[in-house]
Order: sequence, then C-alpha cells, then structure tokens
Amino acid sequence: MTASILLQAAAPEAQNPATFWIMMGLLMVVFWFFMIRPQQKKSKDARKFRESLEKGTRIVTIGGIHGKILEVADTTVLVDVDSNVKLRFEKSAIAMDNSQQLNEATAKG
Repeated sequence: MTASILLQAAAPEAQNPATFWIMMGLLMVVFWFFMIRPQQKKSKDARKFRESLEKGTRIVTIGGIHGKILEVADTTVLVDVDSNVKLRFEKSAIAMDNSQQLNEATAKG
C-alpha cells in the first residue's frame, strides 16, 4: 500500500496541451521583448549614426583610434589621426558611443 501511494504522489498530473502552448507563446514574447527588440533598436541607431557621418566629426574606431573625419565615401571614411597621418576606415569600424561623447565634449569646451 505504501508503494502505491508513493507512485501516485510521484506521477505528474496530466496538463492541458493548450496551457503548454500558451506558456511557450508567452515565453517567446518575453524573449523577443527583452532580447531581440533592444538589439534591433541598437543596430538601427548605429546604422543611422554611420549614415550621418560628415566631414569634421571627431570619431573613435572600434580599435580605439581617435581622429577627425576628412572625407566621407559610400562605405569608407578618411580619418586624420595625427599631422600628416591619414587612415581610411570602413564606416562599420566606427564606434557610435565614444564618438558621440567626444563630439559633445568638444562642443562644450
């Protein structure tokens, strides 16, 4: 008798299949809301920033190189790093966050 009570206690109750699918749907919505949506927004902002680059903007590359844009092409920018040192970078190599802080700091001071 004790064994049958233990087996009954260990046996899970049958769940409604609709409950499972509702929970999976809610999980996907939460995952999208907290993981996918912010990443898409960040990517869109970075793309908009890179499209708005113009001559004279101070930038920082993802490699940590600081400079000032001299020329903007379709996919590249020519950056003045030091006197008589010019480097050409892909637009995708420009870090958005640091360059915005640099531009705000130079505008204030």
